Order: sequence, then C-alpha cells, then structure tokens
Amino acid sequence: MKTGTIRQILLITDGCSNQGEDPIAMAALAKEQGITVNVIGVMEQDVIDDQGMKEIEGIALSGGGVSQIVYSQQLSQTVQMVTRKAMTQTLQGVVNKELQQILGGGRTVEDLPPDQRGEVMEVVDELGETVELEVLILVDTSASMKHKLPTVKEALLDLSLSLNARSGDNRFSVFVFPGKRNDVEKLLDWTPKLESLTSIFSKLTTGGITPTGPAIREALTYFNKKRSLRSLLSRDDESFFEESV
Repeated sequence: MKTGTIRQILLITDGCSNQGEDPIAMAALAKEQGITVNVIGVMEQDVIDDQGMKEIEGIALSGGGVSQIVYSQQLSQTVQMVTRKAMTQTLQGVVNKELQQILGGGRTVEDLPPDQRGEVMEVVDELGETVELEVLILVDTSASMKHKLPTVKEALLDLSLSLNARSGDNRFSVFVFPGKRNDVEKLLDWTPKLESLTSIFSKLTTGGITPTGPAIREALTYFNKKRSLRSLLSRDDESFFEESV
C-alpha cells in the first residue's frame, strides 16, 4: 500500500470564536484538502457553555476529526489520545478505500470476517507507527486561557515525546490566536521536536478576542505553502490523501 503524510490541525481552545470566518466552514475546507481538524476543549471547574461545546463538536465533525472536552489537568493524555485516534481513523479510511477497490460493493473493514478484520487492523496499527505525520497546533490565547497556558505547554511537550517514540517522521508547528499584531501568529516553524516551546510560552501575551476561523484559515495557507515548496523540490511527491478524500 502506498503511504504518504498524515496532516492534522490540532486546535486547543476553551471558548467560542467571536472574530472572522466561521470556523466550522474553515474546518470543512481543511477536510476537502486532506487535512484533519481535531479539537480539544479545555474546561475548568465544570465550565464550558453550550455554544462553545457545539462549536467544538461542529469543527471536528466538519473537519473529519476527533473532539474532546477535558479538564486542564487531564490535557496531556488527551492531546496524545486525540492525535493518535485521528491518525488511526485517517489510516482506516485509506484502508477502506483500498478494500472497496479490491472487493467492490462498498465493503469496509467492519464487513470482513473477524480474523481478516484483525489482520487489517494490524496493518493500520503498523502504518500508525511508520507513516509520516505533520501536526499544526493552534493554541487559543484569548484572555480566559491565560492561566491554562502552562498546562498546554506541558501537554505539547508530552505529545512530542510520545510521538517521537514512533519510527515514522513527525513534524510539528505551533500557531497562537490572537497574536500580538495579527489575528494569528506563528510561534514555531516546522520541527520534529517541541522543546523550544519552553522558552517561548512564558512570554506569550493573552488577548480578548477568539479568531478561531481565521486561525484555521491561516493553518491551511501554511500547509499549502509547505506543499508548494515541496512540489518544487520533488515533482512526484503525491500524498495518498489526495486520492483518498
């Protein structure tokens, strides 16, 4: 099976967007481009309102990803779980497409006999350890996130350690919204390790607005810039996700 790069946006937020485009529409656009959008809603003292919860679920649903509402102290495990679960879902979708081509009739992994299904899921698990992974992390730095940022930093460092235990290559980049000058600001360019966040996160300023839609749009632009550059360097670098969505 031909493998390529899994591309994910991981959105970490605690509230409703209130500036710019509709984030649910932006997430749908990401899915069309083969980029999964996963959302983690960080709550504290049981507080996350209905509108915020609907938006978090809506962004993940339209972005083909996973959503999870979590207390800030459980953030580290959740970030890892959501990233890996979304990776497995994406790979399973690719495997299902291959099966439909081989077997016909719209059959999926779930339609196989148990022993064959187990063998296919072993392949999915193996691909999950070897496939290249790019995760663009969007961190909400609106005013209400101020005292949650140290926890976010620790969660991202744990994510880096967890995923770098895989044999496949990982690349991470980090954007925050709102930024100092613009709605969205790049904090960290593509890197296999997130350790450099330690020095950056303590200097972050928090603001009042939550421009979630513009943040997802900027993430897409950044992915596409990277892809354009890569295609200039290697004309035959086609990701299987172009064919799978």
